[in-house]
Amino acid sequence: MSDLFSRRLALLAESDHLPLLHQCLHGIERECLRIDPQGHLAQTAHFPALGSALTHPSITTDYSEALLEFITGTAQDPEQVLHELEQVHRFADSVLAQEQEYLWSASMPCALPDESQIPIAYYGTSNIGRLKEVYRRGLAVRYGKAMQCIAGIHYNFSLAPEVWPLLRQSADAELSAQDFQSACYIELIRNFRRYSWLLMYLFGASPVLDRGFLRDKPHQLEVLDEHSLYLPYATSLRMSDLGYQSNAQAGLTPCYDALNTYIQSLTQAVSTPYPPYAEIGCQRDGEWIQINTNVLQIENEYYSSIRPKRVTQSGERPIHALRARGIQYVEVRCLDINPFLPLGIDSAQARFMTLFLIYCALQESPRLGQDDCGACSQNFQTVVREGRRPDLLLRRLGADIPLQEWANSLLDEFQSIAEVLDQGREKALYQQALATQRAKVAEVALTPSAQVLAQLHTQRISFRDFALQQSQRHAAFFREQPLSPELSAHFTQLAQESLAAQAQLEAQQTQSFDDFILAYQNNL
Repeated sequence: MSDLFSRRLALLAESDHLPLLHQCLHGIERECLRIDPQGHLAQTAHFPALGSALTHPSITTDYSEALLEFITGTAQDPEQVLHELEQVHRFADSVLAQEQEYLWSASMPCALPDESQIPIAYYGTSNIGRLKEVYRRGLAVRYGKAMQCIAGIHYNFSLAPEVWPLLRQSADAELSAQDFQSACYIELIRNFRRYSWLLMYLFGASPVLDRGFLRDKPHQLEVLDEHSLYLPYATSLRMSDLGYQSNAQAGLTPCYDALNTYIQSLTQAVSTPYPPYAEIGCQRDGEWIQINTNVLQIENEYYSSIRPKRVTQSGERPIHALRARGIQYVEVRCLDINPFLPLGIDSAQARFMTLFLIYCALQESPRLGQDDCGACSQNFQTVVREGRRPDLLLRRLGADIPLQEWANSLLDEFQSIAEVLDQGREKALYQQALATQRAKVAEVALTPSAQVLAQLHTQRISFRDFALQQSQRHAAFFREQPLSPELSAHFTQLAQESLAAQAQLEAQQTQSFDDFILAYQNNL
């Protein structure tokens, strides 16, 4: 435990400041595929009863038309966020029930049809809607459509804004308030890169996938059964190099020394042509197939396990918001969906995420040299591919260390945060959440990835059959306790209002799409 961490935590634990640690904001974005009763990818369009995927505040689509995304607001209590997520699930499931569809329970997709039969998300005829669709067409030509069907959970997190002036004053920092806050979030991100392998061990839940997902591409996976491929000690194949693979992005490593260097890295990537994409071109037969031929079409194409974020204004690009107003929160993007949980995540995991991210924010975070960056990436990939291997070694400060030893030392440091957060509370919820993760380190069979494989072996079923079985169980869970008439009416009204908002956007359209996309390109 560093002196800096001890001092910062002691400062925040003082009676006058303790409430600030309970004012962290949490938010969740959960992706999930729509499937038919046989477990096949839904070929239906986004249902109007769910509202407009373009303008609905809580229900949208991600890369594929069949890939729903549920978005919560933010709250200080993780339980409140999970409660909101459950309500959105119940409403969406009630719509899907009428259409005889289910929500796929796993991160890795169901058995997929031919690429031509995987529908790209559609957002209507407004320029902003068409831009979102063209961006996804670009992802299809760059990475293939199967990759667009991978689902995950994004966890949004911020500390109370009042924390940063307090830490700034104690550090006697010369940076402005905005720059100090951004610098601290960059330090959080650097520490996240150091320690995120632990999240893969504890919460990775994709050690197996459907054989058809790889489209006969070469791989190093082992055969589990006729329809399933796996790695025996893997935790998260979703986050392995089987996920998004891009030669264009291979040389793109945004610098996390400071916010300005991070912005420079992404600005260069979204404005630098990539020859293979240039050969494809932006249009085919008069139709747009990608926004541009650069390394990245837009900033969000960069595939990272965590992102610095700032709420954008209408029409504002993410890098502009960060440059103008600094980092507001972070978005953790590496969490698998737990197929045993109806929401894919539970309160114990959410509370542990709080401990983990507070630790990353308060702990000393020196800049990462080239060797350090390499070690972080290697540790992460080692754990996603073989994190449950007995006596697995990781690299820390130039030396090998057993995963279990390093994990326990980190959990020991989280203990002090959990004790502070549980002060004055009837239940020691954060310490209980921490104890749940300690048990996984002590007994690997308790990890979600181990439990998935155990179910497949015990029941002698394929991954596709297991995930369909879980999907049906989750649907039964939601349908046994439907929304109240009042909440159902609330969500129905939201859907109708979003459809009206999309129609208004389309009716007010004046600028041609070609001019719109040119203006967007020039707005860097």
